Amino acid sequence: MNPLDLPPHLSGHEIQALEFGVQRSADHDAYARTGQPVRHAVVVVGAGPVGLTLAIDLAQRGQRVLLLDDDRRLSTGSRAICFAKRTLEIWDRLGVGERMVAKGVGWNVGKVFFGAEHVYTFDLLPEPGHERPAFINLQQYYAEAYLVARAAALPNVELRFANRVAALETRDDGVVLGIDAPDGRYEVVADWLVACDGSRSPLRQLMGLESKGRVFRDRFLIADVKMEADFPTERWFWFDPPFHPNQSVLLHRQPDDVWRIDFQLGWDADADAEKTPERIIPRVRALLGAAAQGQADGSPSPAPSFQLEWASVYTFACERMDHFRHGRVLFAGDAAHRVSPFGARGANSGVQDADNLGWKLDRVLRGASPAALLDSYALEREFAADENIRNSTRSTDFITPKSEVSRLFRDAVLDLAREHAFARRLVNSGRLSTPSTYDGSPLNTPDVDAWAGAMRPGAPAADAPLTVDGRVTWLLRELGADFTLLVWGPPLRLCTGLGCKVLALTPAADPDGWLAKRYDLQPGNAYLLRPDQHVAARWRRPTAAAVEDAVARATARS
Repeated sequence: MNPLDLPPHLSGHEIQALEFGVQRSADHDAYARTGQPVRHAVVVVGAGPVGLTLAIDLAQRGQRVLLLDDDRRLSTGSRAICFAKRTLEIWDRLGVGERMVAKGVGWNVGKVFFGAEHVYTFDLLPEPGHERPAFINLQQYYAEAYLVARAAALPNVELRFANRVAALETRDDGVVLGIDAPDGRYEVVADWLVACDGSRSPLRQLMGLESKGRVFRDRFLIADVKMEADFPTERWFWFDPPFHPNQSVLLHRQPDDVWRIDFQLGWDADADAEKTPERIIPRVRALLGAAAQGQADGSPSPAPSFQLEWASVYTFACERMDHFRHGRVLFAGDAAHRVSPFGARGANSGVQDADNLGWKLDRVLRGASPAALLDSYALEREFAADENIRNSTRSTDFITPKSEVSRLFRDAVLDLAREHAFARRLVNSGRLSTPSTYDGSPLNTPDVDAWAGAMRPGAPAADAPLTVDGRVTWLLRELGADFTLLVWGPPLRLCTGLGCKVLALTPAADPDGWLAKRYDLQPGNAYLLRPDQHVAARWRRPTAAAVEDAVARATARS
């Protein structure tokens, strides 16, 4: 069976067992024959969610992409499981969002427990008028499988598995890669190289670069268990529960009746010993017993029967490279930055890296923008990485207090949160992933008018339900692949020769009023939206000259 065909009936076990076929490439033959490497416009290294997302985005824009991976299989175990609303909206644009949502388990609600008691419940998407849920839970191997299938369906993507980059030389006009394939080494030249090769990033090491940051002195156990349980589809987080005293626990539902459990272990835990069934099964049984009787006191009670599927022990780290662009080499995802997993900021921020980079690299390759546009990728996504690291560090410090004073503060906040809303804002069981607003980006055109709401320049565009030409649709699905000028009122001739799509809407297209509310729209207003669906500019009374200037600024041509 060819894994690229990916029949829809395959189970998670079957998907993880698949191996990709490996064939000698034409590049290898050409190098053996001439001794000269074949040149590629873009080489992406790493066929995880980030590299696949970028390759698909570039291919849909008409660019040819060589995608290399040193493995022959998809990831094993659940790994990244929480994919955020913004990530789903990006994947919708790439033609895979619906498949992800159909398989995934959607959720908006979380519960926080302290000791034996439920402290409070939160809703990440309390307002209606959104197409996608706040999050879906989906094992990473499913996400990768759907992305691989989409990439393989695009003629502009060439996937080469079991091809490991073993040497790298940067030049002014490109990057020379030495690649170890199953039948020997060959070379290629990349005009642009994107490293999406994970937290240990061999490409980063080959270039003598490093990530800097903080490693937290604690360990956590991930256990995937298969069971039939009638617990609601919610995120449950316990601080200091009776069944796992002085530590924290997280429970999530995944597809296929698989549940993800994270147990805090402490720094002195023996990682190898904690991964054994003899250690895991009693912990899981105690948790499920407490959950089965109402998430209460942890005393003995019948627990659902379960089967251990996969386990891993990990250590928290928050770190990033100083710079994400090094000449013709760009870093994205865990290769560029890493955060602790509480908050689901790792894979989601990496997919947003790809979303930011794809349209910019496409414009540079087409000669529509100077290479300086790629500096804005580094600036914006370094800003986003700092934001994610800051939130992840605060979460980790709250979840794992390192002093008695810190623990007393945390416990006092949790006690207050039972009754007081202000204290709930201080509770941090993992500030869950939200897309960054690129405040201060050189691509933004500053406001000259007064506005209400969050849709300022640099912000990711909020979705809203629409009725267009009798069709029920959504705002983000109506945006163009390039720049879009959203006009509230009759069409205006403001984008002549600029390649913008003009999306002219009236209150009739917004029967529930969500679009007007979220964008603070009045008749005659306009928004300029970037190809990655971030706001570039907005005007109460736009002019053709203002729109032209904003497009030039947002494409590094001003």
